[in-house]
Amino acid sequence: MDEAPLSRTEQRNPRSATIDRMSTPELLHLINTEDREVPAAVAGVLPELAVAVDLAVTALGGGCRVHYFGAGTSGRIAVLDAAELIPTFGLAAGRVVAHLAGGPAALTRSSEAAEDDESAGASAGGEVDPGDLAVGVTASGRTPYVRAALSAARARGAATVLVSANPASPIAAGVDVHVAPDTGPEVVTGSTRMKAGTAQKLVLNAFSTATMVRLGRTYSNLMTDMLAVNAKLRDRQLRILAEATGADPDRCRAALLAAGGDAKIAVVSLIAGATVEAATRALTETDGHVHRALRLLP
Repeated sequence: MDEAPLSRTEQRNPRSATIDRMSTPELLHLINTEDREVPAAVAGVLPELAVAVDLAVTALGGGCRVHYFGAGTSGRIAVLDAAELIPTFGLAAGRVVAHLAGGPAALTRSSEAAEDDESAGASAGGEVDPGDLAVGVTASGRTPYVRAALSAARARGAATVLVSANPASPIAAGVDVHVAPDTGPEVVTGSTRMKAGTAQKLVLNAFSTATMVRLGRTYSNLMTDMLAVNAKLRDRQLRILAEATGADPDRCRAALLAAGGDAKIAVVSLIAGATVEAATRALTETDGHVHRALRLLP
């Protein structure tokens, strides 16, 4: 049987063939030059990424979940992205779930064999419910764990997205959307923690942030749903209220106290001059979208 062709991420980069003889500044300049290709590669897949965002908005807006499946660097980036949505956007734990091949131990220790564990991938994909969105993250576009997880998720009735750095991924034929920034050969051959990993970080940052904004978890570009769980974040929350409403710090602090610490309710009550009860009702009726809530209030 003929071997599958190498993905571009596995090919040798002629521009870095002499890196072991470069000076430190020359080496860093080369890495930086290669890294500059990544944003352009991501820009080329924004139409596909937009479709993926809309699928996530539909899933989360309908009370369902988003699941990430990944191994190695890709999986760790997915875990990071899912974890940061909770404090940044006040998303309840368990709404965006990251499944990492090898489990939590693989976050800090290499577990390369886990990416070949198709039974573990199928088991993880079996946790998906109809209406959920399953997002596989794999630089090579051929990771068995991810392939099995997406296949199982699709069989369960979930929409599926593949994020890879391989436009020719053999997994792509079995998913609804393939987001594949072509970052090309790495500086160190096959080290996809480099350009491919950077691209996946950019893609997932954009994917999750756009999804949260579309779900109304910001007002303008302000984090109205953030969890203020320490002194720094409580101070930031007051600054956000002041930026959003133009009110002085004392009024913001009083409004936040009246709203039970909910900055979004405080924003609506301050801007509309409404009671906390009226602001809460308006936000409930508009699924938490501040602009829409304000239109409901006199």
